[in-house]
Amino acid sequence: MSQDIETIPLKRIDGTPATLGDWAGQVRLVVNVASKCGLTPQYEGLEKLHEELGPKGLTVMGFPANNFGAQEPGANSEIAEFCTTNFGVKFPMFEKISVKGEDQHPLYAALVEAQPKAAASNDDFRKRLEGYGMKPA
Repeated sequence: MSQDIETIPLKRIDGTPATLGDWAGQVRLVVNVASKCGLTPQYEGLEKLHEELGPKGLTVMGFPANNFGAQEPGANSEIAEFCTTNFGVKFPMFEKISVKGEDQHPLYAALVEAQPKAAASNDDFRKRLEGYGMKPA
């Protein structure tokens, strides 16, 4: 892998710098999300996972992306407001990124490199487990 996945620079949805390493020792459920998608109600289930399994070592991580049918057109502040107001999202959300194409975020490039068939994003709400003692899947 070209870059250690733990050290790839990320930004929380409020602009705070982060890396996956900030959640070292956790299993991370990395999900590309969108606010105007038929799958958007999955936020509710993701939040439930966060609440129930967070204390046991699972961190749900939302990465808004506008790659599929322009279903995430909003600014980061609008996305954060939407998720909090409509679904009570408290799990870590990150700035809107590109999950495919020429401007693909380095995190998603690393996930695809590690597991080309499993990690290729073809739609919103694609889930990937990554973390403690695991290879990206």
